[in-house]
Amino acid sequence: MELLPLVALLLGVQVAIHDLYARRVSNRGLLLATGVALVALAWQWWMAGHGFPGTHLLGFVLGLLSLLPFYAIGWMGAGDVKYFAVLGLLLGAAPLLPIWIIASLLAGAHATCVIVARRIAPALSHSGPRPETDNAASRRLQPVIAQWRQARQGRVGIPYAAYLAFASIWWVLQQPSGVAA
Repeated sequence: MELLPLVALLLGVQVAIHDLYARRVSNRGLLLATGVALVALAWQWWMAGHGFPGTHLLGFVLGLLSLLPFYAIGWMGAGDVKYFAVLGLLLGAAPLLPIWIIASLLAGAHATCVIVARRIAPALSHSGPRPETDNAASRRLQPVIAQWRQARQGRVGIPYAAYLAFASIWWVLQQPSGVAA
């Protein structure tokens, strides 16, 4: 596997875990991946005699500009936008559309589940006493849930960067020998 798809794979795992757990995307991870990508692309261009990395730079710009309007209107976090731009830098422009489509379908399914759960939750709460809330397993989960909520610091919403990560991991793994186009 080439270096940039491998970095995209590792970054995707880190982003998915962080975004699912704390609804955050680590700037350090994004900066590290960007630095590795820029050094690798510069080396390939100058030292290895590969062509100018135009598709990767275009991927960065397209990734940034395509999601920036959603951040501007408050539908998306800045981490989601930055991560998509870094994915464009790592993988080039071509995979951004399939990654975006898959991530959007996953996020749409998530949103649908949230809406359905919010609609059926009131009906379930009126169905009578719930003895399971007093059992030992429930009491053991309460500190875990409290830690999870503290990690999120009030951030709510769909973990879109995690869905971008799942889609990018899928895209990298389905490529012949992991080579990005």
